[in-house]
Amino acid sequence: MKCPFCGHTETPVSETRVSEDGDFIRRRRQCGACAKRFTTYERPEVNFPAIVKKDGRRIDFERVKLLASMNLALRKRPVSTDQIDSAIERIEEKLLNLGLREVSSAKIGELVMRELKKLDKVAYVRFASVYRSFEDIDEFRTLVEEVRG
Repeated sequence: MKCPFCGHTETPVSETRVSEDGDFIRRRRQCGACAKRFTTYERPEVNFPAIVKKDGRRIDFERVKLLASMNLALRKRPVSTDQIDSAIERIEEKLLNLGLREVSSAKIGELVMRELKKLDKVAYVRFASVYRSFEDIDEFRTLVEEVRG
């Protein structure tokens, strides 16, 4: 594995851990040249369903995009990266278990909202307010009351 900091090719593994559910392996590495540490993840390659956008376009599922949208909602919130990774894994597992070749972006949005609601109510409200494109304050108020109650 090449060092992401200096590009050196000798990065021995210093620690290996299997995730709780056994779905991936986390490896801590240290560069032999610059001595910086970094983490790599090893997971099986699987075929996720294509994502059908609102305008009908079809795009490939990208974990990175899912992570980015969740990180945006969770910005400055007290949620660990391990919790976020676990939530993303649950979303990916649900997508695979659907057994479909295509899934709507709306379905993914609902899965994300479900996970955010469990992780952090503020992040859930942030994501839902953008995802649902509220037109007025009453819709937003209804969402906040739903979360409170």
